[in-house]
Amino acid sequence: MKKLRMGVVGVNMGKGHALGFHSHPSAEVVALCDVDETRLNNLADELDVPDRYLDAYEMFKKADIDAVGIAVPNKFHAPMTIAALKKGLHVLCEKPMAMSVAEAKRMNAAAAKAGRNLMIDFSHRFTDTASALKRQVETGALGNIYFGRSTWHRRRGLPGFGGWFGVKELSGGGPLVDLGVHMLDLAMWFMDYPEPVSVSGSIYSEIAPNLARKERKKYDVEDLACGLVKFANGATLIVESSWAINMEPRESIATTLCGDKGGLSYRHTQEGWEGEIYSDEKGDLYTKKLDKRIGPTPSAYHDFIDSILEKRPPLATGDHGLKAMKIIEGIYRSAQTKKEIRYRPE
Repeated sequence: MKKLRMGVVGVNMGKGHALGFHSHPSAEVVALCDVDETRLNNLADELDVPDRYLDAYEMFKKADIDAVGIAVPNKFHAPMTIAALKKGLHVLCEKPMAMSVAEAKRMNAAAAKAGRNLMIDFSHRFTDTASALKRQVETGALGNIYFGRSTWHRRRGLPGFGGWFGVKELSGGGPLVDLGVHMLDLAMWFMDYPEPVSVSGSIYSEIAPNLARKERKKYDVEDLACGLVKFANGATLIVESSWAINMEPRESIATTLCGDKGGLSYRHTQEGWEGEIYSDEKGDLYTKKLDKRIGPTPSAYHDFIDSILEKRPPLATGDHGLKAMKIIEGIYRSAQTKKEIRYRPE
């Protein structure tokens, strides 16, 4: 069988895309693109990739590829994804999907028109722990999920001043679009992606701007964001994320969901990812801890390739990315207007 021919735009963050594609037995990486020629050639030499480009649009036009991973600053997600789809390429786009709901809708429309897969790289779905917990949810272990909380806090975890992460024009936001979106997606995936109907949010920039000024670097995004999301099915989700906050531990990553039959916890510990299920069985309270998932969990990169070969939607779709964007945009709008943001059914 002919191997899928893969390309990657942005080999800094996209090195993981390239290595993931390279490790799939039915795919080969044949084209790479990056604005940094040295970085580009280093990875291309490592993987023996023949076609190398400094311009993504030139790669879309000239490279003989079937699909592409896009791992560039958030500002360029939508235009590059749409351009690739118009050239008939399947696309795996880094999170967050876009800079706005409007951009996300245009990306989905382009994918539908092209008849190509658009996948968002929500990588935390693809851990063994998350996969095992999802199976528990699907068997009804939690029953009706009505409340949840997803957090990713770093006491001091800024990505580095002077880069694009802290510049709103390029990133669209701070820790909410960098860290929070991962736990937001994970919770909504466990909940079967319910439709959001309202969002209330707050953002703060109390620590990072002072640190940036000392280094004479630009920084104009939040260092903490939080939101309260209500869904059409009546469920409520709290979302929190920060790059700089005065609390312990130094990093706290967790998603907790509560249902009428049981609950779950997904969190990071010193030993790695830990998953637990909480249940009430005839009045006795049990905590079931995941020791090891039996069977492999495919990476996001392998699921993307498999979805193309099997002619099915990927696990993390553009529709999922759009719903996450609605919540993210809602948190920012609510913080700006100091009002609850409500959504009309679509």
